[in-house]
Amino acid sequence: MGALTGYRVLDLSRVLAGPWCGQTLADLGAEVIKVERPGVGDDTRGWGPPWMKGQSDELTSEASYYQSTNRGKLSVALNLASPEGQALVRALATDCDVLIENYKAGSLAKYGLDYASLAELNPRLVYCSVTGFGQTGPRAAEPGYDFIVQGIGGLMSITGERDDLPGGGPQKVGVAFSDLMTGLYSTVAIQAALLSREKSGLGQHIDMALLDVQVATLCNQSQNYLASGKPPGRYGNAHANIVPYQVFRASDQDFIIACGNDSQFVALCEAIDLAHLPEDPRFTRNADRVANREAIIEILSRHFLEGRAQAWIDRIHPRGVPIGAINSIAQALDEPQVKARNMLVTIPHPLKADFVTVGSPIKLSGTPVEYLRPAPMLGEHTDEVLKRQLGLDDERLAQLKASGVIEQLGER
Repeated sequence: MGALTGYRVLDLSRVLAGPWCGQTLADLGAEVIKVERPGVGDDTRGWGPPWMKGQSDELTSEASYYQSTNRGKLSVALNLASPEGQALVRALATDCDVLIENYKAGSLAKYGLDYASLAELNPRLVYCSVTGFGQTGPRAAEPGYDFIVQGIGGLMSITGERDDLPGGGPQKVGVAFSDLMTGLYSTVAIQAALLSREKSGLGQHIDMALLDVQVATLCNQSQNYLASGKPPGRYGNAHANIVPYQVFRASDQDFIIACGNDSQFVALCEAIDLAHLPEDPRFTRNADRVANREAIIEILSRHFLEGRAQAWIDRIHPRGVPIGAINSIAQALDEPQVKARNMLVTIPHPLKADFVTVGSPIKLSGTPVEYLRPAPMLGEHTDEVLKRQLGLDDERLAQLKASGVIEQLGER
């Protein structure tokens, strides 16, 4: 039994931020019902290649992207644009604890599926809206995309190499950072609202915006600006406040050193036969090294070119200095520590009995994450959910299918 077993979530969201939140809640034991468009489904179902491989390694029509964000859910294929479909969603919402949606601000009101409408039917409902810019403000009506928000929210201005270096210029992060962090913050907010409901008996509306999350997660960089009045620049793989804390090139490949304090810097220098460096007043304290960043980095960079990356790691790591290789994703998934932490899990899938996916990082001692089902096929659970939750019989389901309101997997 999971930590959230007994809670039911209606997930109307698509793509990443909302689905990531729903998947996290499902990992924790909540029953998550994903509502999708008949015949199409979540946009990410078509975001291939790569495609999921079937039992005989044949390519399927299930995009790998979709598999990464919808584990553990039930899929109901339902036409939200039809009055009958809207009525079904309203009926489902009356028996749910949580609803997640990421439609443009205010757009669900025309369907009677906004928070105010559903709260009248279910005052205990926790309703989480995920948008690019929030429900208020001059940009509230605009659609939001992770890439755009990384730019507007300042993240790209501090990501990438300086303009004067090869490859310099603003860069986006390698994953959809704003989306993923918004999904996680949404998960936190939902659980807080559920705890609040235990005292008040009432749900509430959660207004999550990608831009808000992006600005909040600028963290030390935004506070550095507020303290100094100087906008932070791009340091590539270096750190704005700590030196040396960056990627270095060995004779064969790159590796990372992350000296977090002066004692680690001393240990580093002793390990690489440069014990005199901390005695140089330019490099003694971290503040000195930040002020003389180029000088110390030039010395270390030249020195590290004289040996292989693994040899440096073997010399430095025993001294307690944070150091590591730069793995490809293939190498990361093959890392012994990743395997020891059970971060790769096998879940039976209708198309592949031993489907492998990346698991949850949440480790709970009393209510561990359970992987009860993979990401669902489109409409895989339509009949099951509507029968169980709404009491619809086969005749009524057949009528709804005939009119294009719902769709069950395998019956198109």
